[in-house]
Amino acid sequence: MKTYMATPSTIERKWFIVDATDKTLGRMAAEVAKVLRGKHKPTFTPHMDTGDHVIVINAEKVRLTGKKLVQKIYFRHSGYLGGATYTKAGELLIKNPVKMVELAIGGMIPKNRLGSQIYTKLHVYAGSEHPHEAQKPEVMEIDIR
Repeated sequence: MKTYMATPSTIERKWFIVDATDKTLGRMAAEVAKVLRGKHKPTFTPHMDTGDHVIVINAEKVRLTGKKLVQKIYFRHSGYLGGATYTKAGELLIKNPVKMVELAIGGMIPKNRLGSQIYTKLHVYAGSEHPHEAQKPEVMEIDIR
């Protein structure tokens, strides 16, 4: 018996669409990251990008539980002295909901060259409109609240 290893010629990619309306951010992000990485397929190979493309719509309607809107803080640094910026989740959800969803999903994929390649297959939109109708995306149901 031989171990199966996917090759670039054997990988088949599909397009999925996820509606983030009333979905919990972290739970939705975990499911999307699994599909982006390809772990939902029996042909998963750890060192190859076997995942599918995922479109996330209605990012502005994503839900956070508990007091995260007030207490969760996003940190970034400009690289200069005193360049630290702290943003609360509630402010980021109003100002840039796409960034919030991208950060949540991006934190769940590998931090290497393979992860960078996987991340390019993620497409997030604040509203319900997206320019990927030609790819005929399948609706991916996430049965979490």
